[in-house]
Amino acid sequence: MSPVAERLSITAGAIEPFQGKNTIDELICELHEVIQEAACSPVYLVGYSWGAWLGYMYAARYPDKVKKLILVSSGPFEKEYVSRIMAARKDRMSEKDSVLFDVLTSKLTTSGPDSDSVLLQFGELMSRLDSWDPEKTEGNHVTVDFGQHRQIWEEASRLRENGQLLKLAAEIPCPVTAIHGIEDPHPYEGVVKPLSRLLRRFHFIRLEQCGHTPWIEKEAKEVFYSVLLQELDLELRGK
Repeated sequence: MSPVAERLSITAGAIEPFQGKNTIDELICELHEVIQEAACSPVYLVGYSWGAWLGYMYAARYPDKVKKLILVSSGPFEKEYVSRIMAARKDRMSEKDSVLFDVLTSKLTTSGPDSDSVLLQFGELMSRLDSWDPEKTEGNHVTVDFGQHRQIWEEASRLRENGQLLKLAAEIPCPVTAIHGIEDPHPYEGVVKPLSRLLRRFHFIRLEQCGHTPWIEKEAKEVFYSVLLQELDLELRGK
């Protein structure tokens, strides 16, 4: 999320934690250390994709540290919506994409010496399929860790499947806003329906002509920043 942090820093202080722990509990503790050391709490906490879940879990554990929680392109909170993600992606695949998907998926079933590079290729493919009309961007130079990814995501998936993830909503008193692209394969209904039912103060904003990563979308980028700054109680200054 470095482009978002850079844009926000024009108007206000912004921290983009680069986290590296191997369990969800460790990630929450690591995020807490960052907030304790570098910020005046309570903070506005913005989480993107998997980070939306992490922010949600952090707000449940440390409710006094979060003034407002903003979930950008969150994954669905109930497993009944999960199958729709890959179905939407496959609808967007070319024949070449489909072959590549099958090859990468097969390789990711077991850990190997090239697992990190395979996961990176898989992520790049999914990112392209998750986008709607993206701008050309520079390559992502962040390295990936297959072992870390598998361990954390298996843990996160269990929390969704057994209902523990949703139960945390009862521990979140702060306002929560979900921002979601209407063309994101991750169905917004899987965020809006359960959270609007369980959270005390929930608000949903949908972005038209927008996929999973709003700040790279040609038609939605500026709308996203305008909405985000408004939710952060900030004014738009510069681009």
